[in-house]
Amino acid sequence: MHDQKAAAHGLKQTKKATASGWIGSVLEYYDFFIYATAASLIFPQIFFPSGNPTVAIVASLATYGVGYVARPIGAFFLGHWGDTHGRKQVLVLCMFLMGISTMAVGLLPTYADVGLLAPALLVVLRLIQGFAVAGEISGASSMILEHSPMGRRGYFASFTLQGVQAGQILAAAVFLPLAHYLPADEFNSWGWRIPFLLSFVVIIVGYYIRREVEETPMFTEEAKQSAVPRAPVVQAFAENSPNMLRVACMALMNVIPVVATIFGAAYAVQPGYGIGMDKSVYLWIPVLGNIVAVLVIPHVGNLSDRIGRRPPIIVGALGSGLLAFVYLYAISIKSVPLAVLMSLLMWGVVYQGYNAIFPSFFPELFPTRTRVTAMAISQNVGTMLTALLPALFASVAPPGSVGIPTTVGALALGVTVIAALAAWSARETFRVPTKDLGKPELPPLSEADYQTLRGQALAEAKR
Repeated sequence: MHDQKAAAHGLKQTKKATASGWIGSVLEYYDFFIYATAASLIFPQIFFPSGNPTVAIVASLATYGVGYVARPIGAFFLGHWGDTHGRKQVLVLCMFLMGISTMAVGLLPTYADVGLLAPALLVVLRLIQGFAVAGEISGASSMILEHSPMGRRGYFASFTLQGVQAGQILAAAVFLPLAHYLPADEFNSWGWRIPFLLSFVVIIVGYYIRREVEETPMFTEEAKQSAVPRAPVVQAFAENSPNMLRVACMALMNVIPVVATIFGAAYAVQPGYGIGMDKSVYLWIPVLGNIVAVLVIPHVGNLSDRIGRRPPIIVGALGSGLLAFVYLYAISIKSVPLAVLMSLLMWGVVYQGYNAIFPSFFPELFPTRTRVTAMAISQNVGTMLTALLPALFASVAPPGSVGIPTTVGALALGVTVIAALAAWSARETFRVPTKDLGKPELPPLSEADYQTLRGQALAEAKR
C-alpha cells in the first residue's frame, strides 16, 4: 500500500513538474519572442534613425542578439542558484525578472521622443531579459527530468520545448490582430506596446503554478547528503568540460529559428529588401510552423525513449539545414504558400528532431550536483553565438545584394553540420538509470532490463 501511494505521489509530481515547466516556458518565451517579433517588424522604424534602412535593420537585429549575449552571464548566476538552492527557486526567480523587464519595454519612449536614450534603454532591458531566460530551460528540463520515471524521460522533458513553441505561437498571435486591424500609424505609436504590457500575466500565473511543485527528489537527496557543491560552476568545468563543449555545439541549432523568424521576417517585410510581404500575412508563417511543432514534439520525445537521443538530433540538424535554402528561396520569389510549406517542414517537423530531444539529452549528460549549471552555461553559449547571426546575415546579405538565399542558406547549413557532429560524438543516455545519470563510467542497461523498467513506467503512467 505504501509503495502504491509513493508511486501515485511520484507520478502526480511528475505531471505537476511537467505542467509547471510547460506553462513557465510558454510565459517566459512569450516575453522573449514578442521582442524578437518587434525587433524584426517595428523597432527599426521607432527606436533607430530612419535615414539608412540597412543601418536601422542591422541595429535592431543586433539588439535582439544582445539578449543572447547576456544569457551566458545569467547562466553562471542562475545555474549556480539552481544547483545550490534548488530547481524550484531558480524558476521562480527567472519568471519575475523576465516579466518585469518585458513590461518595461512596453513603457519605453521612442527615438523621436528622446533620441539615442531610447535604443540605450532598449539594450539594457534586453540584457535583463537575456539574463532571466538563461535559467529557464535548464531549470525546467532538470526539474521535469528528475521527477520523471525511467524510460519516459524523453517524453516528459519534451514538454519544456513544447511550451517554448506555444509561447512563440502566443507571441505572434498577439501581434496578428493588432497588425491587421490597427492603422499603421496607431500600431507604430501605441499598438505594439500592448503585447509587452500584457506580461504581468507571467508574474501572476507563473508564480501560482510553480509554487505547487515540490523540489525534485534527486536534488533533495543530494542536499541531505551534503553533496550540493559550493561552487558548481568550477566543478562543472572540472568534471564535464567535454560534454559542455558538445552541448554548446549542439545548441548552435538555434540557427534554424533565427533563419525562420528573425532574418526571414526582416527579409520578407523590411522595405529595403524589396520583397514586400505584408506584416500581418508574414506573422502567420511562424504561427503555423509552431502549431505543427507543438503537435510533433511529444511524439519525437516519445520516439527518443525507444531509439535513443542521438539519431533524431542528427537527422533533424542536417535535414533542417538543407531546407533553409528552399525556405529563403520561397521568400525571394514572394511565394507565401511555398514559404508556409517550407516553414512547416523545416521548423515545424524536421527541426523538432533536435528541439524535442535536447531537454532530456542535455541534462542527462550531467550529474545532479552540477546539472543546471553545466547545461545552462553550455546551452546559452551556443545560443548566444547563433543570436549574433541575424546581424551577420543582414551584413553579408544586405538589401540590394544578390544570392541572398544561397549565402544565408550555406551559412545555416554549415552551422547545423557542426551540431550534428557534436551529437554523433556524444554518448547515448536514454538507457542510463536516472540515479546514474552523469556517470559515464557506468554502462547503460541491457535491452531486456531497459524494456522491463520502461514497461513498469508505462504501467504506472496508465494507472
